[in-house]
Amino acid sequence: MATLNETDQREALANSAQIAAAFFTGLSDANRLQIISMLLEEGEMSVGELVERLDVSQPRVSAHLACLRTCGFVSSKRPGKYVYYGITDDRVRDFLRIAQTIVKDNARRLACELVN
Repeated sequence: MATLNETDQREALANSAQIAAAFFTGLSDANRLQIISMLLEEGEMSVGELVERLDVSQPRVSAHLACLRTCGFVSSKRPGKYVYYGITDDRVRDFLRIAQTIVKDNARRLACELVN
């Protein structure tokens, strides 16, 4: 029985619906979307800066960042005392732009779902 090389293994994982669902989990929370938007607009930010801007507790922001890091949207670095978070991949901007277009095109239906 042949073993899969690393590229084939990554492709097989990427084709898994469960793995894809885990990736999209990163976008399933309004605070996480706000974090991504802020990082795209303003560049790297610390947890403290995000807490201040979002008016959300530090543990909650840290949990959101952990989720976003697991999903591959953000990365962290510690150049000194503080940890800074930034967007991992330039394609995230394009990905969100496409998603926002789809949301805009379906806004009326989506709003009805929120009410029900």
